[in-house]
Order: sequence, then C-alpha cells, then structure tokens
Amino acid sequence: MKQNTLVHCPMCGRASSATMPVDACVVVYVCPQCNTVLRPRPGDCCVFCSYGDDRCPPKQIHTANT
Repeated sequence: MKQNTLVHCPMCGRASSATMPVDACVVVYVCPQCNTVLRPRPGDCCVFCSYGDDRCPPKQIHTANT
C-alpha cells in the first residue's frame, strides 16, 4: 500500500508530495504554490482520489480485497 503520492493542482499545475493517512480520507487540501483549496470531485472520497497519482489507502485496501 502506498502512503505517499503527488497531488496535482488543477489551477497552477504544481505537483506536491503528500503523505496520505492510512485510516482517513482527506477532504480539504491547500496547494502550497497557489493556495487553491482542493476538495474531492463528485464521486470521490478524498482529494487524493481526485488529484493524486494514487488512490487513498482505504480505497487501495478495498480494491485489494475485492
């Protein structure tokens, strides 16, 4: 299971390294470059599933168990 990912800001295009919590979804992430507040896209549980290179750990676990 991956815990680090790159989060891509749709406003400025910056890719920032972030650590994903193992047991929670993150619903607010602030871009360190432009301060845009990112929230999950409709249907996604967290910002990592919407803007990250990898899905969040809870989704990774769920996918591995199905």
